[in-house]
Amino acid sequence: MGRPVAEPAGARPAARERRRPGRALATSRPAIALGRGLVRVLAASLRLREFPSRGLEALWRARQPVIYTVWHGHVLLLPYIYGRRFRIHALTSRSRDGEILSRFVQGFGIRVERGSSSRGGARALLALARVIRDEGANALIVPDGPRGPRHVAQSGAVVLAKMTGVPMVPLAFGASPRSVLRSWDAFVVPHPFARAAVVFAEPIVVPRDAGRDVIEAKRRELETTLREITAAADRAAGGGDVPTL
Repeated sequence: MGRPVAEPAGARPAARERRRPGRALATSRPAIALGRGLVRVLAASLRLREFPSRGLEALWRARQPVIYTVWHGHVLLLPYIYGRRFRIHALTSRSRDGEILSRFVQGFGIRVERGSSSRGGARALLALARVIRDEGANALIVPDGPRGPRHVAQSGAVVLAKMTGVPMVPLAFGASPRSVLRSWDAFVVPHPFARAAVVFAEPIVVPRDAGRDVIEAKRRELETTLREITAAADRAAGGGDVPTL
């Protein structure tokens, strides 16, 4: 057999791109714009109820910044509903999915810092801390992203709360009827004209002098609270009473 012919310089990136047409399509401007349009139409059709906790309402009245946290599988409509209202800076991963998500949410007025627990997380948290302190902006962190495990909170939001003195506020989105995708995060897609609910928990404060044990305790509290209010949002979307927070 003859020796393989070497690829000319510059040919490999192009070949790789041809082998991954789905990625190029998903991150293209037309695809992102189409996705935003579909989200706008879907969100406008929902019968949405909002259930803020008393502690969060007090923070809103005082115009204090908040670190919002939500499970990865429940984020679909939240950028449209709250992006411009809350002046949010979001933490997204440096992965391919993070790239798609970043381009998607920026169209709803959300600014993005890229980083995760595996790549660039510390630098991204520092950038979020600066905008919280300097601009009084809110932050959004998905504590079980970017790759799970599902509904297991990582410590990034807790560390950011410690750095800034700003409380975490877990929130959850529920809808009925809905579809749940067979993805690692069990991604929730409401049906058109569904009943929907957004539930906000009481703020969780992390002391500025918190050590490892306290950080771990707050991480567990965040995880437990998110699971509880996710169930409450599902009940509320199903026609139940206002959940007890």
